[in-house]
Amino acid sequence: MDSLHPTRRRVLGALAALPLASTLPARADDTGPIKIAQSIALTGPLGELGQAMHQGAKVCFAAINAKGGVNGRPIELTVADDGYDVKRSLANVNGFMEDRSNFALFNCMGTPMIEAMLPKVMESGIPFFAPFSGALSVRPKNARNVFNIRASYADEAEQLVQHLATVGIKRIAIVYQNNAFGKEVFTATQQAITRYKLEAIATLTVENDASDAEAAAKKIAAAAPEAVLVGLAGKPTIAFVKAVRQERKGLQLYALSIMGSAATIATLGGDATGMTISQIVPLPSNMSRPVVRDFQLAWKAGNVALEPSHLALEGYINARVFAETLRRAGRNPTRSSFIDSTWGTKNLDLGGFAVNFSESAVNASRFVELTMVSNNGRFIR
Repeated sequence: MDSLHPTRRRVLGALAALPLASTLPARADDTGPIKIAQSIALTGPLGELGQAMHQGAKVCFAAINAKGGVNGRPIELTVADDGYDVKRSLANVNGFMEDRSNFALFNCMGTPMIEAMLPKVMESGIPFFAPFSGALSVRPKNARNVFNIRASYADEAEQLVQHLATVGIKRIAIVYQNNAFGKEVFTATQQAITRYKLEAIATLTVENDASDAEAAAKKIAAAAPEAVLVGLAGKPTIAFVKAVRQERKGLQLYALSIMGSAATIATLGGDATGMTISQIVPLPSNMSRPVVRDFQLAWKAGNVALEPSHLALEGYINARVFAETLRRAGRNPTRSSFIDSTWGTKNLDLGGFAVNFSESAVNASRFVELTMVSNNGRFIR
C-alpha cells in the first residue's frame, strides 16, 4: 500500500514532471555533449559574414568530435539566425539562457546586438565566449564571464592610420556606418588620426540600408581626399565603394576586417582591386602557419560550399580556443571552473596564432596585419 500522504504525492509528482533543464546545475551533463549556443546573422545585410564565421566554427567542432571530442565528450553547437536584428538576437539569447542545458554562449555577432545582450549575460554569469565585435564599448572591465579574442577596432584603426602616416598620406576622409559599430570605428580612427598628426577633411555616415551611400560618395569625392577610411560592412560597403569608384576611380580605400568577406569582394569585382584591408587572423591561404593547415583540412572535410576566408578562419580559431580552455577545465566542467580555466590560459599558440587571456575588456589576441585585394579578387600581403 502507498503510505504517502495524497498532498505529498501530488507535490512529488509535480516535481518529477518539471523540465530537466530547469533543475540542472550550471555545469555540463556528466556524460552527454557539452552544449553551446550561438545567435548570429545567417541572413540579412551581414548574413554572408555570419555564415562564414559559423561554418568555420562548425567544421572545427566536427573535427574535434571526430577525434573523440573534448575529454571524451562531444561539443554540440546550436545556432539561431538573428538576421543582424537586435530584437531577434535578444530573443535568441534569452531563450538560450533560459535553457540550463546550454553551458555557454559562443561567438554571437554584432556590436549593436552584443551591446543589448551584455547586461543580462553579465548578470547571469553564463560564459560569453568570443563575441564578434571589435568595439571597445562592448568590452566592459567588470565582466569576468565575457571573453574577447579578436583584436579591437581601435587596434585595426591604429594599424591603418599608422600605415597612412608611414607612406605620407595626410588628407583623409572617413565614412562609417550609422550604428554602434560604425561610431566605434569612427572614434577609434579619429583618435589615431590625431595621434599621427594627420587631417580628417570629411566625415560622413551611411545608413544600414545603404540608401544614402551614393550621396556620401559624392560628398567624399568633392572633398578631394588622398585616401578614405571605410568603416562599413555588408550592403553599405558595396553600395559606397561602387559609388565612390564612379566618382574617383583611383582613390585609395582602406577598410577594417569586417568589410572583407569573400561575398563582398566578389560582388565588388574590379571595384575592390587595390583596397587595403586590415585583418585580425592570418591569410587563410598561408599554409606556412600550422593553424591554417589545420583549418584547411577541417574545411575540406566539412565539404563546405563557401570559399575559405578570413572570417571562416576566425570562427575556426574561436572554436579551437574554446575547446582548449574547456579541455583544461576537466571532464565535468562547471561554468565557474571553465571561467577560471580560460582566465588561466596564457600564451596559447595554436600554430602561428597566439592568445593570452589577461583581464576583462582586453582582447586575448593582438594580431593585426594589412592585406590588399589583388586584380583577381584575392587577398595578398
